[in-house]
Order: sequence, then structure tokens, then C-alpha cells
Amino acid sequence: MIKEWFKSGSPWIWLTAGAVTINLVLVAGLLLLIALRGLGHFWPADIVEYQYEDQNGRSTIIGEEVDTSLLPAAQAKAAGHQVLNGAEYLVQFLVKTGNRDILGSDFRWIQQQYIKHKAEPADLISVERREWGNFYGRLKAVKADGNIVAQGEPALAVAQEKLVAALDLHEQIDVLQNKDVGAINYGLERLRLKQRALELKGEWNDGHAREFAAQKQAYQQQYQEIQVRLTKLNQEMKRTSLVVVEAGGREINLPLHRIVKLTQPNAMSGLDKMVEYVRNFATFVSDEPREANTEGGIFPAIFGTVLMVLLMAVVVTPFGVIAAVYLREYAKQGFVTQIIRIAVNNLAGVPSIVYGVFGLGFFVYIIGGNIDRLFFPEAAPAPVFGTPGLLWASLTLALMTLPVVIVATEEGLSRIPKSIREGSLALGATKAETLWRTVLPMASPAIMTGLILAVARAAGEVAPLMLVGVVKLAPTLPLDGNFPYLHLDRKFMHLGFHIYDVGFQSPNVEAARPLVYATSLLLVMVIVGLNMFAITIRNNLREKYRALEN
Repeated sequence: MIKEWFKSGSPWIWLTAGAVTINLVLVAGLLLLIALRGLGHFWPADIVEYQYEDQNGRSTIIGEEVDTSLLPAAQAKAAGHQVLNGAEYLVQFLVKTGNRDILGSDFRWIQQQYIKHKAEPADLISVERREWGNFYGRLKAVKADGNIVAQGEPALAVAQEKLVAALDLHEQIDVLQNKDVGAINYGLERLRLKQRALELKGEWNDGHAREFAAQKQAYQQQYQEIQVRLTKLNQEMKRTSLVVVEAGGREINLPLHRIVKLTQPNAMSGLDKMVEYVRNFATFVSDEPREANTEGGIFPAIFGTVLMVLLMAVVVTPFGVIAAVYLREYAKQGFVTQIIRIAVNNLAGVPSIVYGVFGLGFFVYIIGGNIDRLFFPEAAPAPVFGTPGLLWASLTLALMTLPVVIVATEEGLSRIPKSIREGSLALGATKAETLWRTVLPMASPAIMTGLILAVARAAGEVAPLMLVGVVKLAPTLPLDGNFPYLHLDRKFMHLGFHIYDVGFQSPNVEAARPLVYATSLLLVMVIVGLNMFAITIRNNLREKYRALEN
């Protein structure tokens, strides 16, 4: 009976089903862990006030309770802590105390045995600053031009109102500095390059000098006007400040223009916290990073990842399809063709860092350097395309994923019945017309499958990008309002490299840990989104040509 059961193949079916189920459970568990650790970071946690007394004396500690752990008694004694009643472990809490400019660090471990009192007063505030991380304490008063305009309970409402106005002013300043002043600097640089190009050609004359001087004067006038507006906006924004009290009882003056957000989480209802949670996540997705990437958002990394993958797809698809069509439809099937297929399959297993080294040497130094010498001599010695950038990163990943597209397309072409080709040729179509109008449309689902696999691999790659264009923080996006709008020579940010940088290069490990999970979750979501878009197109194409395949 058992022997017949094994002969039927059922055990192998169940074994395969079990392995697939275990893999799905592991993947689901991993995604759930990432989601819980990452998304939990955006919930507005309550602020706790501890009355703490240890060997250093009595003190007040204010902050968010982040984690709990058990400290072995031997380690506790080595650290100078008393172990009461012969306990084997000491319970300790990791508290995000903030106030880094005062305390020197954002986090602190405290032992439960030293806590004399623990409370969550409703009047405690959390202030997210542009520098020095969060501030935790109490709001005492609001000042405008050095005079107190509100104090006590009404101070919070006034502070929130003033903060909205300050954030609006900051946004106006940001637009003027990054967009308008950036456009002026870009225009001046283009003028300088044009002048240098004319000088190299020996065509520079007094007429050009007067024309360029007039244009520079116009740019200078625009810059002066913007500077006047910036001065007024900065003066207006710096008028207001908050008087806050830190845990030690010291009063501190916080300028409002250095504040991003002011909340009172202990006084929030569940609905208020849910709204704040959504707002925090939206800010994380849409804002720019701050504080060595440990604060703010990751929009430039999302933008860079998606743009790079789209450019890679635009490049790899036609080349992969052309190579597959040649190997399947035109090349004489024999030993040489078989060797080429083996080489293509082996290329899929080459370590990604090797592609990065090749991209740096061939694309950046050889092709990019020659492009600079031929088309951008006026920019020398500064490189234009002879330096890592978005274009070379996209081409490197396209080269890395090319074997995947070739193999998938060949498989699709091999499944198309020979009768389809013969029928098209019998009706008078040429071989090229048969391929273009009949064979390739029917093979398009397989082409999309190859593209899906290519996107899934390329979007998460980090090692080659570190050599050919990705950076920790890009000053500008590769796409902006300055001609030619899409700047393929610029460096860019990437979600995968952002995870590496925040997780392993951050000076503030505890603050960076939840961001690693949140960014990892977003990277998975971006890859899934891109793949779902391609899968939808593939399924539509498959339904369209299903009748012909049958």
C-alpha cells in the first residue's frame, strides 16, 4: 500500500505543497515583522514622566518608553547597579528622552528598581525640531518679538496657530531658495559653459561679451529681488518663539522657525492619534530627509528608485526582445547558438557587484569620459557624464537583468505554434511582418514576465549602485523644472542604499532602527506596486491572445 502510494507520486506532491506553504508562512511572517516594527514608529506614543532615584541622586526623566529588556545581575553589578533581594535580572526600560542638545543623547536605559513614581501628565508636549531631534517637556509661554503673547493653558492653541503660519513661511522660503535661486544658479552655470565653449572655438567677441553681461545682469537683478523677499520672510518667521521647560526644570527658548511639529500626545483621543498617525506616515513618504537621514522623510529615495527602474525597463526590454528574436527566429540553431544560450544563462548568475565594477569602468570612465571630451569640453575638468549618475546606474542594471528578459522571451517564442507563422506567411506577409504583427504580440505575456522578474531583481539591488550613481543625500532630484528637465547625469537616492546607510552608517543607532523597518516596508511596497502594474498588463495581453494560442 505504501509502495503504491509512493509510486503514485502523491508524497512528492504533498512535500512540494508543504515546502511552498512553509515558504509562504515565512515570507508572510517576515513582512508582518517589518510592518509592525516599521509602521509602529509613526504612532504618536504617550510621554512618560519618571521620578528616578539611583546612586547619582534623584532626578526627573521625561520621554517615550521604547523598549523593555532584562539585564543579568552580573552585568548590572559590573555597571555599578545594586541588585536587590538577590534578583537574577534587573528590568530596564529604553526611554527616548530627546533633548539631545541638553542631554547629549536621545535615548537612555533606566532600571525599574530606581523608579519611584511613573505618570503620564496631559500637559507634556513633544516638539519635532529641524535639528537636535525631539524635545520633551512642558510649554510655558509663547513669545512674539520678545513679548509674551500667551501663557498657561491658552499657550498651546496659540503656539499651534503660530506654527502653521511659520511652516507656511518656511515653505515659501524653501521654494524661493531651491526653485527660484536654483534656477538662477543653473542659468548662470549654463552661461558660463556657453562662454567657455565659444572661447575654446575662438568665436568669443565683444558682441558676445555684451550679450552675456546683459543676461548676467538680469539674473543678478532677479537674485537681488529674491534676496529682499527672503530677508523679509526670514524676519517674519523668526519673530515667534516658545518658552518651554525641560525635565530638569530649566526654561529654554525654542525659535518657532526651527520647529516642524508640536503635539500633546497624552491629551489626544484614539481618533486624534489615528489622524496624527496617518499624517506622520504621509510626511515620511512625501518629505525630504533630515539629521543624517534619521529624521524627516524619504521621498527622494522613492523617486530615485522608481525613476531608475523605469529607465532600466525602457532600456532592457527592447534589447532583450531583439536578442531573443534573433536567437529563436533568425540564428542558425547549432553549436554556436547553444554556447550563446549557455553564456546568457551564466550571466544571470554573475554577482551584482561585478556588474557595478564593469559599469564604473566601461560606462562611466570609458563611455562617459569620451562623451565629455566630445560634447562637453567646456565643462572640463569637472565631469558631466564621466562620473557616476542615473543613466549609468540604469544601464548597469539593464545589463544585469538582460539575461532574464532574453530567457523569458525565448520561452514565450518557443510556445507559439509553428502553424501560426506558416499561416501568416501563406497569406503573403513577410517574415518581419509575421514577427511584428503576429508572433511578438502573442509572446508579449512572456516578455512582460521577463520584465517583471527584471524589475523585481533590479529594484532591490544596492551593491552595483554604490559604484555607479547612488548617494547618501542628493541635493536635487534628477527631474526638475530646468531644461532639459530630466538630468541623467545627476546622482540620486535609492531605497535600498537608504536602508544600508541608515542601518549601518547612522551615528544614532536607536533612532535609525525603526526607520530601517519602515524603509524596508516601503521598498517592498514599491517593488510589489511595479510588479502588480506589469502583471496587470501581462494578464490583459494573455487574455487577448488566449484564443490564438488555442
